[in-house]
Amino acid sequence: MCADVIVAEDDEKQAELVRRYLEREGHAVRIVGDGLAALDAVRHKVPDLLVLDVMMPRADGLDVVRVLRAEARELPVLMLTARTTEDDLLLGLDLGADDYMTKPYSPRELMARVRTLLRRTRLPAVVAQDHVLRVGGLVVDPERHEVTVDGEPVECTRGEFRILAALAAGPDRVFSRQRLLEELHGFDRYISDRTVDVHVMNLRKKIEPAPRRPVRLLTVFGVGYKLTDPAKAARRG
Repeated sequence: MCADVIVAEDDEKQAELVRRYLEREGHAVRIVGDGLAALDAVRHKVPDLLVLDVMMPRADGLDVVRVLRAEARELPVLMLTARTTEDDLLLGLDLGADDYMTKPYSPRELMARVRTLLRRTRLPAVVAQDHVLRVGGLVVDPERHEVTVDGEPVECTRGEFRILAALAAGPDRVFSRQRLLEELHGFDRYISDRTVDVHVMNLRKKIEPAPRRPVRLLTVFGVGYKLTDPAKAARRG
């Protein structure tokens, strides 16, 4: 699975190390040394994957992800960071990063993460479901990567979409946090169950009429979350 990969890393030794491992697996690699150069490189030619350091001059990795997602660019992003606080990592996920690795990291594990991301982002074009998922007024289209609520489009990050699609595929079924973490795939071991909670909180802001009193995306205390049709729930009640 050969791919075009941009590596945005201001540490030249780290960048060269990542380049060697990527090229050994047959990937074409472009190296840039700061955030603005990363944005320019993506705009010039969208890669199959962006490996992005967080701490960079001119614009940091979080700003790069923020701009790319604001421009509706859906390329997968693997972030590398020396920051180890959970809030920093969750912020990256919230902005739309697909995976995180904390420094120092194993180059072999990095390549495994790259393979997983490329496989996950390319497979949907081949094996995506040919039908939409409907739970009441909520519609999830896995093939088009689109979500609507009562006919209105909803913008979701890649992580939010994966969680919502998993829940929509099993309406009224309770999913544990661990099961939903598996849907997100490959996040750094430092990430806790709170990752799912953050995504759920953000989804509620987008799909619930009153996020503090959810009627669609419900918490099953001590177990996890489920997606339900509020109209059906009202009739059962």
